[in-house]
Amino acid sequence: MTGIIYARYSSDNQPEESIEGQLRECTEYAKRNDITIIDTYIDRAFSATTDKRPAFQKMIKDSAKNMFDVIIVCKLDRFARNRYDSAHYKAQLRKNGVKVISANENISKGSEGIIFESVLEGMAEYYSADLSEKVIRGLTENAMKCKFNGGPITFRFNFELAATRLEVLLSAYFYCFLRRYSGIFSLPQNIVRAFERF
Repeated sequence: MTGIIYARYSSDNQPEESIEGQLRECTEYAKRNDITIIDTYIDRAFSATTDKRPAFQKMIKDSAKNMFDVIIVCKLDRFARNRYDSAHYKAQLRKNGVKVISANENISKGSEGIIFESVLEGMAEYYSADLSEKVIRGLTENAMKCKFNGGPITFRFNFELAATRLEVLLSAYFYCFLRRYSGIFSLPQNIVRAFERF
């Protein structure tokens, strides 16, 4: 039997060791089950909540060429964290004679395996949705307290003369910065007056 390994991680913040660990576990599984690995498909910094992953799409296309019999993933959540995508692409793979196998989740071939796989896929989608809600809540709380949420710092502002007064357009980060540190810096009166509108 021939197979390929699909490995993935979601964020630039994750180390390359994440991929190395997935490849090692999948390779060990292949050796134990007499599967000859012919290729690996790796997506770095791509979420499985979407199918817009280059290596994933190439793997799906290559499955139609009858190059391999199985796709080995470390866990099913590496393949998809979206139940629709999981069902859609597994159906497409089945048409091509290819099966997705999890190296670390022992899913039986009987009827109980169907429900267990569904639970694992549901939990993967739940995990992503729950994490997203928590991150958004944390970012919102930080923004409300004028705390930095990461990313590029935007200290830009534009002055425009409109009739007899100066209109100040400030970015959110710059406004929060000035609001927090206005006691430290002496600000020009026209900027102070502009802040009275906020």
